[in-house]
Amino acid sequence: MPPRSPSPDVFSALASPARRRILDMLAEQDRAVTEIARRFRVSQPAISQHLRVLSDAGLVQSRQIGRRRLYSLLPDALKAPHDWLSHYERFWTDRLSAIGDVLDEESRRSTRP
Repeated sequence: MPPRSPSPDVFSALASPARRRILDMLAEQDRAVTEIARRFRVSQPAISQHLRVLSDAGLVQSRQIGRRRLYSLLPDALKAPHDWLSHYERFWTDRLSAIGDVLDEESRRSTRP
């Protein structure tokens, strides 16, 4: 039986390449929205909206330090999606192995005289 499926909000948040990039940045260190926005070709309000989605999904949190708001990753929130997806890893592994077998056979055929 697969682990309980995480909230759909988590998968929706992770569906965006921009939000995944933000999570990668926050995995390195806590960052202010202005620092995050500098690495994108979108406006700061657009980045703030992405951060709100990540926050609502429980993937990031923010704290106020003076006039700056710093965002940090909540890595434990990624455990549920990881556990759920890992249940299906065997399908990927089996299929990748089968593709490898086919490619190996094709390679052997093409190198035979």
